[in-house]
This record gives sequence, structure tokens and C-alpha cells, in this order.
Amino acid sequence: MFAISILVLLSITAQLKADHGFDVRHHLSTVTTYDAAKDLVKASANSIPDGCTPIHLNLVARHGARSPTIKRMRELDKLASHLEELIKDAEEQKLSLEKVPLWLRGWKSPWREKLKGGELITKGEEEMYNLGIRIRERFPELFEEEYHPDVYPIKATQVPRASASAVAFGIGFLSEKGTLGPARHRAFAVTSESRASDIILRFHDCCGKYKAFRKSQEPAVDKLKESVLDEITSALTSRYGLNFTRKNVAMLWFLCKQEASVLDITDQACDLFSPSEVALLEWTDDLEMFILKGYGNSINYRMGVPLLADVVQSMEQAIKAKEEKHAPGSYEKARLRFAHAETVVPFTCLLGLFLDDSEFQKIQREESLEPPPKPPQSRNWRGSNVAPFAGNNMLVLHSCPANSASKYFVQVLHNEHPIPMAGCNGSDFCPFEEFKEKIVAPHLKHDYNSVCTVQPEEPQHKPATSKLSRLFRWLFPMQNDDTQHTKDEL
Repeated sequence: MFAISILVLLSITAQLKADHGFDVRHHLSTVTTYDAAKDLVKASANSIPDGCTPIHLNLVARHGARSPTIKRMRELDKLASHLEELIKDAEEQKLSLEKVPLWLRGWKSPWREKLKGGELITKGEEEMYNLGIRIRERFPELFEEEYHPDVYPIKATQVPRASASAVAFGIGFLSEKGTLGPARHRAFAVTSESRASDIILRFHDCCGKYKAFRKSQEPAVDKLKESVLDEITSALTSRYGLNFTRKNVAMLWFLCKQEASVLDITDQACDLFSPSEVALLEWTDDLEMFILKGYGNSINYRMGVPLLADVVQSMEQAIKAKEEKHAPGSYEKARLRFAHAETVVPFTCLLGLFLDDSEFQKIQREESLEPPPKPPQSRNWRGSNVAPFAGNNMLVLHSCPANSASKYFVQVLHNEHPIPMAGCNGSDFCPFEEFKEKIVAPHLKHDYNSVCTVQPEEPQHKPATSKLSRLFRWLFPMQNDDTQHTKDEL
């Protein structure tokens, strides 16, 4: 088994080296920064016919780069203590420390003195500010009107990093449009719903069935990741001569992601891992996102139907305003939303993105999809593509009066790039009625309350379902299912 694991690692390393260099900042799953992620998706050619003009835009964006939460900061403090113990134990046993990186000796968390966490950082502010400027410049026809909150509503969740992202976006979006200060800023409104009732942008927080499902599945997902963590723990222990535990390795990977994305440091924690090990760790994060937030279970995205309905309703209102020739400035031109990965990932699934035609047909029939394949196999489902910091989906409604078959089309942009929709024959430019019929309607037959309300007599989800057991055997055919694992302590 160990020999097979080594061969797999060597195979992945060879593939990565052949790919014109390796940059760990492109492999941080949902902790990837927007600048590192936005050009990872291969853009399709411009498919907008002559004579088509944008008349409305919907934006659903994740917040920008943020600091670790206070809970994770305290876990990093515990990691520092445990690393200190490992070094001390090695010294007491008179083991050589030649292979131990210098930074690891006496390392302290850069967040050790912070009392609060999870806030939008400067890099995140810049991501959102620049996004606002680029969208305004890309669609000048949409943003020529004087700002009014009814024409350009900006909505965010009540979580400060999301509302701060909306503010940073608005400053860029409305730059030089006002009279405040030398930069000519102007005031603008950001509105939020209560966390307890925000079923459009924080549906995951309001959906009782989803919360029960996620809680029941998390232990089984952890088990799926153990095989990779154990493999890499063994490799690191041999490489550096320290008796790392599985939990140490999981926290060192978390530290790598934070250092690389937040601090732009790639030669410390990230340097502990080979490119092939990074690829496997990234895959475990992507697998978790698939199972608990993505296509792994229909409840993950069905609970997002209020957001999908809100998007479609805004486009229908824009079409009505166009047909009835409403006066400029009297109707909405863009609806701009700022939320979380738990919003963007389900919404991406509702649109059927990152799927081929057969996979799209499966989710329409409510059949489960196979999980993202393990490296070195290639995959479309990557957290760095699907929901990096500031990751976003834009749905741009176009008026095409010269088209005899359909006067209105929807273009979907993912992280600002046109992306094929399997539900629209692989096109990123879809007739609006076809978009509603093939992509939207199958989801909107599900009512949010019926999807999310836990009935008193309903049994709770069982933790280790047979579905996840089958998944484990599919992902790790050489792994003995009877092997028992214990949780390592930091």
C-alpha cells in the first residue's frame, strides 16, 4: 500500500513539473486569492452577436480575502506549542535537526496577538474595489445612469466581511461619480436582511434540513480525507525527522493556505509539501466542498432557489421595463449582491456550471454525481475556480432586437469570463426563455420551505451513510474499510 502511494505521489509530481512550473497560490482551493484565480478558467470566445446590448446585470459575489477566524487563530497557537514540543523531543533524543527548516524552530503564529478575526483584509478590499471598476468599464451602457439605490441596489449579508466587500466594490464602482473629497467619492446604500431570515443570501444559515445534513456528514467527510493525510504525515515525518501527527499536517496545510493567500508567503509552511502533496491536499478540500456545499447532494443547492428566483424576477422586470419603454432612471439596471462561498457555490450548481451534458442531465433527474477524481486525474471541480475569494457569477441580460427567434439572451460570466452552460447546449449565451425552461424551471418546482423545514417526526440524517461508504470505496479502492482511525490531538 505504501509503495503504491509513493508511485502515485511521483506520478503527480512529474505531471506538475511538466506543466510549466508550479505556483502553490493557484492550488489553495477556496482560500485562493482572486488575482491568482480569475484567469485559471479557460475563457471561451466572445459569443455576443452584433446588435445585442446589455440591459440588466445580476452579480452574486463572495467576499474578498479575509483573515482567519478567531477559532482558527487559536488553533494555530496550539500548533505552535505542539511544534515546539516536537523540536524539544527531538533535541532530548539527540536527533539531528539538520532537515528541519529554520523557520519551524521557534515559530509563532503571526495572528497570536489578535483578539478578533474573520475580517476583510486590505487585499480583499482591493479585490472588490478593482472588481467594481472593471464591471463599470466593461458595461458602460448599464452604468451611465446617475446612481440611485433603486436603479443599482447593493445587497450584502449582515456578516461584516460581506458588507465591507460591498462597500469596497461600491467605492470602485462609483469612483469619480460624486463630490466627496479629491477622489470625488459619493455615498451609496448597502442593504441587508437579518441573519435569521435571509433566505436569499444566507439560505444555508436558515435551512434546518441542510444544517442537520451537514452536521451528520462531516465525520464521514473527515474519514474520506484521512487516507491522504496519513500518507502525507508519513512522508513529512520521514522527510523532516519530526513525529508529526495527522492533525499537525492538517493544520500545517491550513497555515500554508493562510500564509500564501493572506501574507503572500510561500517559502514556509507551503514549502514543507511537495507539489504532488499540495495537489492531494487541495483535492481533499475540493472533495469536502463538493460533498457539503456542491453537487454532492441536491439539498446543498436546492436551498438556494430563493436566490435563483430573485435573479430571474429581476431579469423579467428589466424586460418589462424595456418592452413598456420606461423612462431612464426609473427602473433597475443592476442588482449587486455580496455574500459567501456558501452562497456562490450552490448558486453555481443551480446554473449547472462546471458540468458536461451527461452530468447536467443527472442533476436534472436528481441523481448523484461522481465526486471529483483524485490526482493525477484532471477535474473541472476546483475550489480555486469555483469560489476563490471574491469569486463571482454575473448574469448579463441582453436585448437582441434583430434576432427573430428570441429577443432576449442571458450570458453567464464566472469570475468575469464567459462560461459554457450545459443546460444551454454548452453555450454561454442562452435565449432567456430557454434559460428559464431548461436551467431554472426544474429547480423552481422545489419550494424553499419544503426543502428546508425539518418536520418534528422526521428522523435525523445518519452520520455514516451507505452513500458515503460507497464513495470511500470508489475513491480509495486499495483502502481496507475495516481499518480504524483515531483522532490525533494537536
